[in-house]
Amino acid sequence: MSYPTPWQGQWPGPHQPSPAQAGASMLAATADRERAVDVLRAGFAEGRLREDELEKRVARAYGARTVGELMLLVADLPQGPQVAPVLQGPPPGFRPVPPTFLPPRVPPTNGKAVGSLVCGLLIVPTLGLTGIPAVILGHTARAEIQRTDEGGDGLALTGLIFGWLAVTGWALMLLLMIAATASST
Repeated sequence: MSYPTPWQGQWPGPHQPSPAQAGASMLAATADRERAVDVLRAGFAEGRLREDELEKRVARAYGARTVGELMLLVADLPQGPQVAPVLQGPPPGFRPVPPTFLPPRVPPTNGKAVGSLVCGLLIVPTLGLTGIPAVILGHTARAEIQRTDEGGDGLALTGLIFGWLAVTGWALMLLLMIAATASST
């Protein structure tokens, strides 16, 4: 025999929130409904819900009147709706958003990596004079990025490549000038 689940609204009587569900009878805001739908969609994306079940729950979420109704819709998923904070602290049963639902942290970009890229890109208008600063800044930036977990490794690498191309170009030019001078004497 299968028992009805709370989200299907087939309980024998009206659902009475327990004292542990302090904010359950609070009227739901649009943001609460959207958060519940986001949790449902995440559950579907993880394979926890079938598509027909997702559609039914989403329809009930948009029709929910209280936070308690939304909590029942997502109670069997890893994260329920976020309840508005109460002055005395979080309500009983409140669970913070797990890291899987949070956007990934974007590390700050290393300033020397940006400087290396700028110097590397300026080798054409400066006739390669910014090549050495690009190489120095690129190596320094890559060492700092490995040590501090900052972003910008691609920028530093691009600056390094352009810088080394400029240095190599100047070295070849110098060698050709020396060879030309030596052969003319």
